[in-house]
Amino acid sequence: MRDQDGFITAFAPASIGNVAVGFDMLGLAISGAGDRVSARRSDADGVHISAVYGIDGKPHPELSGDARQNTASVAAAALWEQYGDGGLELQVRKGVPLQSGMGSSAASAVAGVVAANALLEQPLETAALMEFALAGESLASGGMHADNVAPSLLGGLVLCPPALMPDVIKLDVPTGICSVLLHPELSVNTAESRRGLANNISYEQWLTQQGYLAGFIAACRMNDHALLKRCLHDVIIEPQRAASVSCFAAVRDASLAAGALGCSLSGSGPSIFALCEEAAAAPIAAAMEAACRASEIDCQLWISPMTANGAHVESA
Repeated sequence: MRDQDGFITAFAPASIGNVAVGFDMLGLAISGAGDRVSARRSDADGVHISAVYGIDGKPHPELSGDARQNTASVAAAALWEQYGDGGLELQVRKGVPLQSGMGSSAASAVAGVVAANALLEQPLETAALMEFALAGESLASGGMHADNVAPSLLGGLVLCPPALMPDVIKLDVPTGICSVLLHPELSVNTAESRRGLANNISYEQWLTQQGYLAGFIAACRMNDHALLKRCLHDVIIEPQRAASVSCFAAVRDASLAAGALGCSLSGSGPSIFALCEEAAAAPIAAAMEAACRASEIDCQLWISPMTANGAHVESA
């Protein structure tokens, strides 16, 4: 539905990248945080951005209004150049902190392409928008990594190995399990973090991590909470990135002591997530927050079901 100014607005949720066990190929949508992009047809040629707003509703102090430098417009343009006609005007409203490890760039790309798609005479199916959203995300991450784009677009828990792209697989999720996501007021540049990763890992590390990934997927399918807890570990990426988030060890330890099934970095950080049984979510969230604030770092928290919805067009 268009608003009184002719805009259609799409919402795309934030996400947890990697989910500890699946570097670059597993992602989980969260509820309560996301980006909005409004789109309408324009007399001007091509795709342009007329406004970019921050979480506070004011003009964003950092994000570019240059359509070539914003993931929302790059994604929308990739779709529009192939299926649209005329011009397209976008307004971006950020709800996900930048460099947060919450899929900020992916949420903008997904919201941009979903809003543009809604203006087509024959909109594409949601799954067909993946390649266009990835074109926007690659601007920020430096590659076609779908672990944030896929859950933001489709919702829930998504397996998206590069070897299978553009196909992705929505996974079963265990009942009674939710995520707790803590965002400390720090920032980590995803592209820089990726460049800092070691290129060589041992056969033992590779085999262990593949075992954890396979066990995690099996645990989700079988609704086996004990197996999920046994497998929710990252022996390759987390050890390389943990030092860049000063409160990570304290927050992780606090979550596990409070009963979390597992805890790790979300994407490259600084956000930290835990999976836990729903009944324990509130005390685990409180323990994580207390540990973060004890490190003299402010933070935000979200508790989400593992079935959080993906991107959608909002009514005016």
